[in-house]
Amino acid sequence: MLAIVLGALLVVGGVLYMAAQPIWRGRLSERRTPAGATLEPEKPAAGFGLAANWPGLALVALGALLLLVGAVL
Repeated sequence: MLAIVLGALLVVGGVLYMAAQPIWRGRLSERRTPAGATLEPEKPAAGFGLAANWPGLALVALGALLLLVGAVL
């Protein structure tokens, strides 16, 4: 049972880590925006690279492994 709970926590933590990476990158717009300006960043894929997300992917993989081990036991 402990393996299943720990695996689920690792999967959720990994997903939250990967979702937070683009948010931690910085501001999406300037402080003063003219009328009609959007909050879209100039580089839309910033923060979604493998180099920035490998710890989150490792947490998800380890959590999935623990979930499988917990299901077998």
